[in-house]
Amino acid sequence: RWEEEKKEDGVKWMQLEHRGPYFVPLYEPLPEDVHFYYDGKPLKLSLATEEIATFYAKMLDHEYTTKEIFQNNFFHDWRKEMTSEEQEIIKDLDKCDFKEIHKYFVDKNEARKALPKEEKQKLKEEADKIQEEYGYCILDGHREKIGNFKTEPPGLFRGRGEHPKMGMLKKRIMPEDVIINCSRDSKIPEPPEGHRWKEVRFDNTVTWLASWTENIQNTFKYIMLNPSSKLKGEKDWEKYEVARRLKGVVHTIRAQYRRDWKSKEIKERQRAVALYFIDKLALRAGNEKEEGETADTVGCCSLRVEHIQLHPQLDGQQHVVEFDFLGKDSIRYYNKVSVEKPVFKNLQLFMKNKEPTDDLFDQLTTSFLNKHLQHLMDGLTAKVFRTYNASITLQEQLKALTNPEDNVAGKLLSYNRANRAVAILCNHQRSVPKTFARSMQVLQEKIDAKKKQVEEAQEEVKKAEDECKDTGDAKAEANVEKKKKLLKRLEEQLAKLNVQATDKEENKQIALGTSKLNYLDPRISVAW
Repeated sequence: RWEEEKKEDGVKWMQLEHRGPYFVPLYEPLPEDVHFYYDGKPLKLSLATEEIATFYAKMLDHEYTTKEIFQNNFFHDWRKEMTSEEQEIIKDLDKCDFKEIHKYFVDKNEARKALPKEEKQKLKEEADKIQEEYGYCILDGHREKIGNFKTEPPGLFRGRGEHPKMGMLKKRIMPEDVIINCSRDSKIPEPPEGHRWKEVRFDNTVTWLASWTENIQNTFKYIMLNPSSKLKGEKDWEKYEVARRLKGVVHTIRAQYRRDWKSKEIKERQRAVALYFIDKLALRAGNEKEEGETADTVGCCSLRVEHIQLHPQLDGQQHVVEFDFLGKDSIRYYNKVSVEKPVFKNLQLFMKNKEPTDDLFDQLTTSFLNKHLQHLMDGLTAKVFRTYNASITLQEQLKALTNPEDNVAGKLLSYNRANRAVAILCNHQRSVPKTFARSMQVLQEKIDAKKKQVEEAQEEVKKAEDECKDTGDAKAEANVEKKKKLLKRLEEQLAKLNVQATDKEENKQIALGTSKLNYLDPRISVAW
């Protein structure tokens, strides 16, 4: 189908029809008996002020509300929305008491969890109805699923890591903020009653259905199609095709950057060492960003002297580089890597006479690096190395780890181990899930119960065999076979549970989803 429907360059679709975004419900005031207290006394808040108070109250048991920068940003934005009377009274966050509001939301949450099955089913049906109505669009005659069709609810901005804007007020998105994109001849989505859209566009060179600007970072937010849709799929296909082309020339590129380690130009040496890291360690390139806008995160080209330490010898290895920095989304990258001697020597040279806060690659920018890569292969940028190395790692690991004789559970464990190797390479971490200990305990109880069943079945088999020896008749023989079959089935179930436990334990701090969705050519998995 994709082949048949090729379009001229730049055109993404001919027909696009959808319902527009689903707006989150308006604020419901607190019940009369739930109070906000200021300086120990109950204080009735205006509706807008109360709504923002609930955002903070809901987060009371979160680490964010203990951070000074979060508190300051919240209080500053909250006061801006208060009436002048409220501003006169509420002048100190420490005198504000949100505990009763917090308890109200905790109880409400618990009550929702405790709903009877029928009630939960009713809620699910309502959600499904919204999904049916807003979650699909018609693109060139085909019904396609939309990724995120709901606008983000208002709340307090969290950001990743130590974000300087955490705690600021994320405003409610209104139809008047939203630009709609669809085809001229389609049924244009209706805005909610009493509202109008900011603008309606008919731009078939872009793939978004609606967009608006969020008020914290002033960035554009988009409603896009789901990853399984044609538009996303075609883009992914192109991405993996570029990575496959890289496979053909990667040896030439590696030979080239090895030669450049000895270049007369320091700029070329820096480029060659950075490329070695991007290729060998799957580091992100790292872009130039605005100071003070985001948390202090870096990539390969923006590494500072303080982010690496050089060890001529360490743990029985030579020429070890110890990396320690915050990467994208403030995820810590910590790694000790033995590198080739010329790389080590060059790093010593790059660090000479520099302060810890100076750039390690002071003569290198991401655009200079990408321009060079473009010369080596059409369409090549630094991030293609990450895709290529992730996919090739999966392919090699699957070959090495899969035992064709294994049962399905064993094969799945091999697949997840190969996927884990990729996630570790790409530094895709997650914090241990809150429910981990409990679900591990439940699994262990299942394993113990199954072990007991296996032991009992072994006894039964022994008993049946003794009986068969004594009588020697066909009925007794058939009974032995029956008992053996049951034992085999129970042993397989036990093995499967043990594999699950191993998999769960090995996986508790590693996120497999990111690489599956963004870095692994799906054809490798299909072929496997």
